Amino acid sequence: MRALVLTHHPDEGPGALGSFLIGHSVDCQIIPLCDKAKIPSDALGYDAIISMGGPMNVYEEEKYPFLREETALLKKALGLRIPILGVCLGAQMIAKAAGARVVKSPTEEVGWFEVELTDLGRSDRLMIGLPDKIEVFQWHGDMAEIPVGGGLLATSRSCPHQALKFGSAYGLQFHVEVTGEMLGEWFAQDPRKDQILERMNKIGRQFSSCANTIFGNFLKLVTGYHRTHASSHGGCCC
Repeated sequence: MRALVLTHHPDEGPGALGSFLIGHSVDCQIIPLCDKAKIPSDALGYDAIISMGGPMNVYEEEKYPFLREETALLKKALGLRIPILGVCLGAQMIAKAAGARVVKSPTEEVGWFEVELTDLGRSDRLMIGLPDKIEVFQWHGDMAEIPVGGGLLATSRSCPHQALKFGSAYGLQFHVEVTGEMLGEWFAQDPRKDQILERMNKIGRQFSSCANTIFGNFLKLVTGYHRTHASSHGGCCC
């Protein structure tokens, strides 16, 4: 199985998600868009597309031309019903590709926050097995609206649109891929670093369990897609 991983900043890689997928025999091709790496024009040949976070906004296409190219690729992938997972900026890119707006969040979130699954989220294939409320890491100022025909999977008081679904795509406004090492790098010069890492140490086991549940559920979707489309990829479904 092959996954295309799009990164927008050198420090915002796939983290624990990438390690999980590679550990389950998924070939992750990482495209560092921030380094002007060429984005594939065609989504065929991939069993999953993953769009990671970044400091830019989806509407800054003049400053970051790769955002326009990524939107076009995600639209093609949605049409092909390839499993897509977006994290933070990646979730907003999915919403944009699906025709929804990305707006300012009611509250800018930086740090650990609790989100709650909706009724739809509790029964959804990506979220099944999670507790009703989970504590996740946040770092965003914008928020994706829910595309027409899509669904809201998780919410919170400070940011009502925390996770969305549209066709074969899932967008998580929050970060579940982070590790302690990543957070240490993100906040190396930030006075909030110790508090953030202390909380990570306290809830780390529970956080990792929830993250692995999401990763495992996404892997099932990818595996199902691969088995259905293996012949068109020129391989077997073993």
